[in-house]
Amino acid sequence: QELLPADGAHIAKALTDAQFQTIAAATAKATKGTGTKDAAITLAELEVEERNAHWKVRVLAAAACDATYQYSVTKSKSPTPVTWVRTVLVASGQREARVFEQAAREGAALGHGKALAKELGNLPGNICTPSYLAEQARELAKGRSKLGVKVLDEAQMRRLGMGSLLSVSAGSRQPAKLIVLEYKGGRADRRPVVLVGKGVTFDSGGISLKPGGGMDEMKFDMCGAASVFGTLRAVVELGLPINVIGLIPATENLPDGNATKPGDIVTSMSGQTIEILNTDAEGRLILCDALTYADRFEPDVVIDIATLTGACVVALGHHPTGMFCNHDGLAKALEACGTYAGRCRCGRTFSRSSKATLPTWQMSGAALEAPSQPRASSRDSPASTDGRIWISPAPHGTPVATKGRPAGRSGSSLST
Repeated sequence: QELLPADGAHIAKALTDAQFQTIAAATAKATKGTGTKDAAITLAELEVEERNAHWKVRVLAAAACDATYQYSVTKSKSPTPVTWVRTVLVASGQREARVFEQAAREGAALGHGKALAKELGNLPGNICTPSYLAEQARELAKGRSKLGVKVLDEAQMRRLGMGSLLSVSAGSRQPAKLIVLEYKGGRADRRPVVLVGKGVTFDSGGISLKPGGGMDEMKFDMCGAASVFGTLRAVVELGLPINVIGLIPATENLPDGNATKPGDIVTSMSGQTIEILNTDAEGRLILCDALTYADRFEPDVVIDIATLTGACVVALGHHPTGMFCNHDGLAKALEACGTYAGRCRCGRTFSRSSKATLPTWQMSGAALEAPSQPRASSRDSPASTDGRIWISPAPHGTPVATKGRPAGRSGSSLST
């Protein structure tokens, strides 16, 4: 059977990843709206470029979970509950049935993790505070023997010398938290994957105040943290035989009499001084201390997820995720997972331009500059990332809904 577009023109039988994912999402949405209790899905028979049946079934299962998500926490009237549709995947034999079953489990776990990430992202800033994220971490670890949690308060961070992170929370009445989620599913001698998620639960820009238009969307500045939560949720559900550390520096960035001012100089956990020229460049300030803290785990790979800069929208548009990576193999592996990313240059030549005239790093930000020459880098400010395999996706354009488009989180950072 050949697929024909609306205009009747012939297209190739083999679909791209994106085309199949669109078909899966549309099918799940359409099935949900029929009122039926059972559905037989044969889409796994479609040919997708360089993808096997396992991948296709996983996508279908994740799409089915995704279609059932709806936000209701703060609504005056609860929406009508979504009725789950029992989906039957048609396999050609017992061997393929076992493949489908495992793939469906993986897809469901991804869907559940994605739903958690969306829920945290959609909550307003007066509910989803740093303390709330810390409590959610404890809830996630409850009853799960392989997942531990530790929450560092401001006094503990101060003793560790995290002056960079604490400079951001100085203007907020909500205390900052450094949330550490530790999943031990692999051998004790196996180095962990460290996921660092930016957790600015509301970003006004601080003293360098953002424009008022669209500032309500700055509750989404913790979507990197939400992605880490969702990823750990999926990892725990699948019981993966790996070790994973989730680090979430959580804070607000608000103006106050105690707030950090442009021109202030602070000292990071790595002992380096930073001149803050723009307090709206707060993401790098909290991430550099989190990355330095990550060094104690002797990680194999560090993946940093952050809504770091609107410049990614200027450079790449609203849909791709900006990706800086110092390891070609890791970058290709993430792209092979389905990450729609635009890889940006990341090297010593560019990092040298970040040096200030004083013996400090200059931390600045400009909304309409593409991210080719950052004033200061969360990669280089902590010495901990030297020699590490490191990646920093900056999906600032991906999760934030624009006016006239449906609001809510897409879960794109978790889809990988």
